[in-house]
Amino acid sequence: MNRAGETTPPVERLLDAARGGDGAALGLLLGRYHNYLTLLARVQLGRRIQAKLDVADVVQDVSLEVHRRIASFRGGSEGEFLSWLRQILGGVLANQVRRYFGAKRRDVRLERDLFEDLDQSSRAMAAPLVAAESSPSAQAARREQAVILADALDDLAADYREVIILRQLQGLSFPEVAERMGRTQDSVKNLWARALAKLRRRLEAFDGA
Repeated sequence: MNRAGETTPPVERLLDAARGGDGAALGLLLGRYHNYLTLLARVQLGRRIQAKLDVADVVQDVSLEVHRRIASFRGGSEGEFLSWLRQILGGVLANQVRRYFGAKRRDVRLERDLFEDLDQSSRAMAAPLVAAESSPSAQAARREQAVILADALDDLAADYREVIILRQLQGLSFPEVAERMGRTQDSVKNLWARALAKLRRRLEAFDGA
């Protein structure tokens, strides 16, 4: 997975190679955006389904679809590739939701709603970067901010990551977060403040890489 201080070939070069059948290039692309896909799937499953489905299975299904369809991808930039990944993720999530509720027919409206939700979630995921006052950098200019946030969150301790996802990205109230995490409200508020401070430092590390 692509992290601060790591160097990988430019996305455009990897896309060209992957479309040409280079499995290693496709593996690098999927590794680079694994945290991003995992976070988006987690946020959307949390909103749609209270019972936990396996996010890892969702991301695995997305990876299989990417392998199957990469030759037909016509974009050339990171933004276009991420938009394409969100479309695939939306379709996979729609299938998961249908299976969960026992629906047999394809629901085009559900898929459209999921696509819109994923786009909104991706934009919302960049908000903590602004809150953390991360200064503009060459890296941020090259990569969507939501990808940077997903990588930074992945570096946090599990409780810190959980409270940020529940409070910031899923929009739960402090009482709801406290119930989900089995903590008191005061404990959650303190944990949230510490988590944001940790996230700020991680974002600064990514920003300076």
